[in-house]
Amino acid sequence: MTPIEKLQKCYESFRAKIDFVPEIALILGSGLGALADEIDVKATLNYDEIEGFPKSTVPGHKGRFVFGYMDEVPVVIMQGRVHYYEGYSMQDVVLPTRLMKMMGAKVLFVTNASGGVNASFSAGDFMLITDQIANFVPSPLIGANFEELGTRFPDMSEIYDKDLRAIVADTAKELDIKLQQGVYIQLTGPNFESPAEVRMCRTLGADAVGMSTACETIAANHAGMKIVGISCVANLGCGLTENPLTHKEVMEAADKAAPLFKKLIRGSIVNIHKSLN
Repeated sequence: MTPIEKLQKCYESFRAKIDFVPEIALILGSGLGALADEIDVKATLNYDEIEGFPKSTVPGHKGRFVFGYMDEVPVVIMQGRVHYYEGYSMQDVVLPTRLMKMMGAKVLFVTNASGGVNASFSAGDFMLITDQIANFVPSPLIGANFEELGTRFPDMSEIYDKDLRAIVADTAKELDIKLQQGVYIQLTGPNFESPAEVRMCRTLGADAVGMSTACETIAANHAGMKIVGISCVANLGCGLTENPLTHKEVMEAADKAAPLFKKLIRGSIVNIHKSLN
């Protein structure tokens, strides 16, 4: 089965169960899953109810789509994402993103928990993603191109839409929420980075590092979606702190930052919706 055939099968499985057309697709990173329970929920769909759909195995990731309204904005929320380090092919990792595009979503709003590699950042900071480095993971566009999804050689000069970034930045000001800006780099994981790798990331121009997101936004950009992203700097990268890094630390920091993060996401989505309509 080709990736496009698998995607079509997933779409048919979704459509047989759910009658909802989202405007904005939201991927919730570690510690942010509770936001999906705080909207006007119209339907939910577990990943294991979709034929051929990859399943999230990471603690803190529920593994389902939530459909509903966030202050009257129709949204589909991924409550738990799929990572390359879980052993899935890159085509499977980006399948959910492509599926949300097929559902009708025009905008992809990505979030994640990351490690700060910019020494001026602090644990708990929010970073508006201005650009990304994805060279350390396979491109999701490797292999046969499917014109139904996008062109063979898509431009990547503005993955994160500048108008949407401006809306998020303005929303943060309105809400008096501190918002850093910077470049996100994706490494494979699941191990945290070594001190030398953190220095490498910084030398390459990254401000935050994580194990997701960049591959998904490449696929979304290829499919013609508008993209915006915020990263929660859950910890400082190895070598910038004396403490060993743990997933528990990441989750605790993300949980602590969640109330403000959710406020920023909700406000941004409402303002993005206004700009689209």
